[in-house]
Amino acid sequence: MGTARAPQRRAILTGGLAATAAMLTACSSNSDSTDGGKTSAVGAAKTPSPSPAAKPHSPSPAAGPRPDSPRAAFARLMDGNKRWVDGKLQHPDRDPKRREFVAEEQDPYGVVLSCIDSRVPPELVFDTGLGDLFVMRTGGQVVGPVVIGSAEYGPMTSGTPLIVVLGHQRCGAIKAAYEAMRDGKTLPGNLQAISDALRPAYQETARQKHTDPVDAMVRTHINQTAAGLRTNRDLAPLVKKGDLAIVSAYYSLDTGRVEVLGGAPSA
Repeated sequence: MGTARAPQRRAILTGGLAATAAMLTACSSNSDSTDGGKTSAVGAAKTPSPSPAAKPHSPSPAAGPRPDSPRAAFARLMDGNKRWVDGKLQHPDRDPKRREFVAEEQDPYGVVLSCIDSRVPPELVFDTGLGDLFVMRTGGQVVGPVVIGSAEYGPMTSGTPLIVVLGHQRCGAIKAAYEAMRDGKTLPGNLQAISDALRPAYQETARQKHTDPVDAMVRTHINQTAAGLRTNRDLAPLVKKGDLAIVSAYYSLDTGRVEVLGGAPSA
């Protein structure tokens, strides 16, 4: 993945995470030998960027400067979602110049953890573009060590100021898990692992009566996942300092609107 943007972030990295992230750096860095060592491991000092005249911050005219605070990043995403709902898309950061701009280095302003559902692509839902978001998608947006590590990557290495846990209406994974647990059945193959991860949300949902228990379980799981990230050993200090916001959100398939459930930055 990309190189570290903010040197002060290095203080929070453990040796193990630094080593792991260094290997991941190869995923997005330019490894061509002609770079002259430009590409560095995670935690190393960032190579100074060319002057603004030679390399403007964002070649895409609709994008604007990178948001550097949780509030600004959140506002950028929600403005994009409003354009999505209204059908007034700007398609920022999606041209060849932007591709060239981020080819050697990335600096996303947001992390989105969402479901694999084909109807909920975060880059479209928030009208963003290339190099704007770290995106992780799993069935029912369930998490495990690898997914959590992926969510930690941006905030801990380059100061990405926002994480959004995005669930959605009529989630098939959560519906299947709910029905299996309600009926005492086991899902086939590794789908059972998804169901197992959703058990805490099912148990909390089952304690009360709901007109639509599946939708209630979706919302419960979103909030539980976001709460777990907020209390994460490495992310919690960033949240406490105000450098990171972790938002729980629900996407309506019917309207395209993202509803904020909790954690929206107020300052």
